[in-house]
Amino acid sequence: MSEKRIVVIGAGMGGLVAATTLAGRGYDVTVLERAKHVGGKIRRVGVGDEQIDSGPTVLTMIELFEQIFEDAGTTLADYVSLHPLQTLARHYWTEGQTLDLFLDKDKSADAISQFSSPAEGKRYLDFCEQTAKIFNTLDASFIRAQRPNPLSLVYRNGLSRAFDLRHISPFQTLWSSLQSQFKDSRLRQLFGRYATYCGSSPYQSPATLALIAHVEQKGVWYVDGGISALATALKKIATLQGVKFYFGKNVTDIAVKSGNIKSVTCNANEQFACDAIVYNGDTAALNEGKLGFQTKKAVPSYSKNMRSLSAITWSVATDRVSFPLSSHNVFFSTDYRQEFEHIFMQNHPPLDPTVYIHAPDRVALKPQSESSKERLLVLINAPPNGDSIEYSNQLISSYTQNTLARLEKCGLKIQLNKSNHVVTTPAQFEQMFPQTGGALYGRATHGWKASFQRPGARSRLPGLYLAGGSVHPGPGVPMAAISGLLAAERLIRDSGLTVKSRPAVTLGGT
Repeated sequence: MSEKRIVVIGAGMGGLVAATTLAGRGYDVTVLERAKHVGGKIRRVGVGDEQIDSGPTVLTMIELFEQIFEDAGTTLADYVSLHPLQTLARHYWTEGQTLDLFLDKDKSADAISQFSSPAEGKRYLDFCEQTAKIFNTLDASFIRAQRPNPLSLVYRNGLSRAFDLRHISPFQTLWSSLQSQFKDSRLRQLFGRYATYCGSSPYQSPATLALIAHVEQKGVWYVDGGISALATALKKIATLQGVKFYFGKNVTDIAVKSGNIKSVTCNANEQFACDAIVYNGDTAALNEGKLGFQTKKAVPSYSKNMRSLSAITWSVATDRVSFPLSSHNVFFSTDYRQEFEHIFMQNHPPLDPTVYIHAPDRVALKPQSESSKERLLVLINAPPNGDSIEYSNQLISSYTQNTLARLEKCGLKIQLNKSNHVVTTPAQFEQMFPQTGGALYGRATHGWKASFQRPGARSRLPGLYLAGGSVHPGPGVPMAAISGLLAAERLIRDSGLTVKSRPAVTLGGT
């Protein structure tokens, strides 16, 4: 019996899940990765003797990954150690203005009541009900479905639930929806931040993105070793399924003959024959012909002004700071609207940025001494201009000072020197993910149509399938994993070949 040969381009989350799923169904799968490691945007940065997770830091929808590992014949718990966070995030506005959100929503409501007012605490519980309704309406019919459109969304929900679609506010912006739900501007700012999870502005994104609040309310998980440990675990089970991994392979061409995929070329002259491809990279590279002229029309193109957010990050290893950080921390700017105007309209990072800090050592399972090193990922949103702006040392110094100034207004002082941190700018993200300008989330989710305009799993080029954060259902670790499942599912349905089953993976652990 002939095995269908599949090449997966890119070992990000979508590519890893697609490879594991296809290998489990008997396909001959090869993964080609440009970098030296798996994970894609899930990456670690070395600072001195420390390794700092400097990509995605929030893991949700854990049941999705449990199912992926179960389908591979093993369990997630055999490979990674996970711990639910009781404090989801800590939020700061100025020194003394602090609000925690908790896994227990009633505890969050009490905290909001004390921070703002009992009326706002009640509004938060109403908000939780609304976001749950949005998620439950869209989970199966949109998020986990092959590329949807407005008509298919109605059809998949059925007539009995069509009325629910009227209450998910698809034509209202997230910000305008929050204005009607909360009186306290600080709470609007807090929940408007969920638009940035999709690389977008809350002033232009649809109110449906509020469903992210419900996803977090169902659980945020800490992974021993960071989220990169999850990517490593997927590589292990994929390898046990028979997947072959090759690193340092920059794909430069996809060969097509008589309308069929024939091979891919790496590093200018190394060829891998294949019958189909799962491309786990930003679709902008296809549009620009970075994988050959025959892929340029494989997906719809979009203009640079539709790109999502990029970022400037500081991966820091310093002495433990004497400040009550949680694992996930947000330090809000004083003028949120101006922040997004600077990024999307004036094409420069905000002068007074909102700052996110991930402090993984604050959820360490064993107490640490006050003198131990502390790892921090400090991040601000930035425009996707890494292909047009040179981030000089002078510019980086200016943005660093603005960022540290925002933290100091909230009472946190971080000392940076040449040896204790590494900066990553949109220009460097552009080098890692070409043709994006450093955009980290594909196309911005601006306007109600944007979610329907992402490419689906099947491209316009027969045999070329798509996964990753730039395609449906969107960015984020769980969404990228779903895109990998959708790509594998679509490829299998289109295959026309009966494939043998391989033994399930039964070996667990490290």
